[in-house]
Amino acid sequence: MISKKDKKDNMTKEPDKDFLEFLIKSLVDHPDDVKVDRRVDEMGVLLTLTVNPEDMGQIIGKAGSTARAIRNLVRIVGLKNHARVNLKIEEPAGGRAPRRMAEEKRGDLEDLNL
Repeated sequence: MISKKDKKDNMTKEPDKDFLEFLIKSLVDHPDDVKVDRRVDEMGVLLTLTVNPEDMGQIIGKAGSTARAIRNLVRIVGLKNHARVNLKIEEPAGGRAPRRMAEEKRGDLEDLNL
């Protein structure tokens, strides 16, 4: 029979990180590429998620709905453990055009006088 002390020793001290890893690995096509970094500071816990660039769409979801739901679930796990938990999803290299280019495109459209 397993004693309460053994159960406590077997339980992880980072349930938020373990939960996030389990959740994300269940969603993506490349579970081996999932990396979760956990940092604790005066503001609370920051979980940084890195996934394969091909899996970013599955993590973010339509209009960010999946990412919003994941953040909510991670916060709930944090509340259960009396911690403030935030999630940062790392963008893959080359994932977004620089802002300057986006602003230039807008300027080009304004020149058309439509």
